[in-house]
Amino acid sequence: MDLYEKILAGEEKLSLVGLGYVGMPIAVAFARKVRVIGYDLNEKKIGLYRSGIDPTREVGDEVIKNTTVEFTSDETRLREARFHIVAVPTPVNDDRTPDLRPVEGASRVLGRNLTKGSVVVFESTVYPGVTEEICVPILEAESGLKCGVDFKIGYSPERINPGDKVHRLETITKIVSGMDGETLDVVAKVYELVVEAGVYRAESIKVAEAAKVIENSQRDINIAFMNELSIIFNKMGIDTRSVLEAAGTKWNFLKFFPGLVGGHCIGVDPYYLTYRAEQMGYHSQVILAGRRINDDMGRYVAENVVKNLIRADVPVKSAKVAILGFTFKENCPDTRNTKVIDIVKELREYGIDPVIVDETADRDEARQLYGVELADRSAAADVDALVIAVAHREFEKLDKAAIDACFKKSNEKKVLVDVKGILDRKAFGNNEYIYWRL
Repeated sequence: MDLYEKILAGEEKLSLVGLGYVGMPIAVAFARKVRVIGYDLNEKKIGLYRSGIDPTREVGDEVIKNTTVEFTSDETRLREARFHIVAVPTPVNDDRTPDLRPVEGASRVLGRNLTKGSVVVFESTVYPGVTEEICVPILEAESGLKCGVDFKIGYSPERINPGDKVHRLETITKIVSGMDGETLDVVAKVYELVVEAGVYRAESIKVAEAAKVIENSQRDINIAFMNELSIIFNKMGIDTRSVLEAAGTKWNFLKFFPGLVGGHCIGVDPYYLTYRAEQMGYHSQVILAGRRINDDMGRYVAENVVKNLIRADVPVKSAKVAILGFTFKENCPDTRNTKVIDIVKELREYGIDPVIVDETADRDEARQLYGVELADRSAAADVDALVIAVAHREFEKLDKAAIDACFKKSNEKKVLVDVKGILDRKAFGNNEYIYWRL
């Protein structure tokens, strides 16, 4: 009986190392089929899971209450499993070089508790070579075991889209890879237990690593083009969304839109690819150009808030500005690498300390990462300018009366900045409002 059959029969367990927005849904999905140990070093997070609370809101409290995942912060429990999936974040440092400390740390933890006959699959987004050249030596050093002899290695890049209830683990084709044919077969069969859309067997681990990192780089470049168009069309006095709607009537026009590009995927992964390219002696031109544009959009939005306050004859330093939304994307509590903070920082440079409203966001995380105190919706009152920065569902439901109620009654002009263009522009296209969007 091979490892896959033993897992299926309940004789062996599967472990998840890292229980965030990616790891936890994977653990829950596998727990419907096999025995699962869910490990995270964050004891507070483990406590919430054990209490039936889903802080990520990816699967919901009811699912967490009923799952059979054995949640633990005790790394020695990993010794009970022989198929391990590592799903930890891979951020960038302040100088935009890869920060591999989370994946290196996870490799050390797993290495200390690795047993013979195990298969280790990494899901973290990395540049080609990290799994075999960085993670494997750590696993070997910590365990005293030899890769290819005592344990096998694989890579299957995560494709979960946080906050998206349609594109989930089960419904997205899963890329899988292994160090040899036997490992690939085991990895593929294990993932096929939960991925209804099926798996794609990549020819090597490096190919799978590269496929993941270019997925987000491609999207980043396309959004950068939209952002550059937005800058150009704003100078021409043309509404960008209207242009894109017209162009979108052609069958092969790619329907991307301008916006803030943050988070721990699209805003990060291109730097992993360009870092590796630099090591190989090639300086990226297209990818880094896109990154520069997207990284600058928060400042660009803030500048237009200030310009429109001046147009409205509102003294900038004494202006009250409210920002609706702080997460990196809509309908998701995750604030990591949010580009809304760039709007906040730039407004502060002009002497404006904006009120930030986001009842979806993780307040503790926002406080810890950025020193930002998030306010309730009631705080968005008597403002001179309102910035809708994130397209949360509750903001999409705002009608003109609700928007009107946020502003000072004494102002002749109301400055409304609709970053994602979620409102009906025609409803605010009168002398009462100065409406601006990307």
